[in-house]
Amino acid sequence: MINLYNFEIKKLENLMEEYGQKKYRATQLFKWIYEKKVSDFDLMSDISKKFIDVLKKDFYLKVPAIYKRQDSSDGTIKLLLELEDNSKIETVLMKYNYGNVACVTSQVGCNMGCCFCASGLFKKQRNLEVAELVGQILVLNSLLAEKNEKITHVVVMGTGEPFDNYNNVLDFVRILNHPYGFAIGARHITVSTCGLVEKIKQYANEGLQINLAISLHAPNNEIRNKVMPINRKYPIEELMEAVKYYEKTAGRRVTFEYILLRDINDSDECALELANLIKGTLAYVNLIPYNPVNELKYQRSSNNRIHNFLDVLMKNGVNATIRKEFGTDIDAACGQLRAKNEKAKNL
Repeated sequence: MINLYNFEIKKLENLMEEYGQKKYRATQLFKWIYEKKVSDFDLMSDISKKFIDVLKKDFYLKVPAIYKRQDSSDGTIKLLLELEDNSKIETVLMKYNYGNVACVTSQVGCNMGCCFCASGLFKKQRNLEVAELVGQILVLNSLLAEKNEKITHVVVMGTGEPFDNYNNVLDFVRILNHPYGFAIGARHITVSTCGLVEKIKQYANEGLQINLAISLHAPNNEIRNKVMPINRKYPIEELMEAVKYYEKTAGRRVTFEYILLRDINDSDECALELANLIKGTLAYVNLIPYNPVNELKYQRSSNNRIHNFLDVLMKNGVNATIRKEFGTDIDAACGQLRAKNEKAKNL
């Protein structure tokens, strides 16, 4: 049996035709499962009883189960979800003044090996299926429904490299954006990558208006090679060429994510080098105060150093800001709750 949440609308239309149905059957199903939030095929009143029986035989609708939940005093909710194969993943709800933001995980574990990241403590086991990506939003929406709210923005920035799970992430994005899906505007959806150059160029040609963020975290190859192994395959020069290709082809700017690590990448010299690196692009820089991870050696930059770094960027014509922090009283770092759970399990 197949989880019906795995299909974006075009693929569902093709599937319905394979079953001898008209294309509009896909629209009917989308409306039932996303607009009306119905997960029982028997309740889908405009679908024939005969085809309902087919759906019940070949398909099912299921979302991940909440394994652990952490609530922060600032309203942030971090969930450890259990998948059908008993794998555990994190998903996070952050409450901004402009809406409810979901931070979505794209893989079980991560192979990118960024030295400062809790997600990399456990190697990639597998990609998430579309249904498991969709399920994270459905679970968060079920929590928000208690207050008559829903997810309004999505960032695919949780555990894993989204472009290493490219096709499933793109199908997920299409479901998020579809008017009969979650109906979330393209400008309210962001996909992040640590710099898979070929995939950035492929993404540029998709014709989407979805935002692109790049985890940069260093202004030169020397530092980036040390903290982000992916840079050895795709050095900064190739990454910046892909960024310029994306801007020209997609007509969209990128956001550079830059985690500030004490005495590693947070000097005024690094800030000036970063400003020179992205000069000539439309890029925006999101500075991120580091959430220390017990198992790792890296430390958070001081508030003074963070603001000095921002000042250097701004004085050199770079549009930048410091990301608002969430969940500092819970396991705030990406992958930290899962890491803690896995460690406890192995004691």
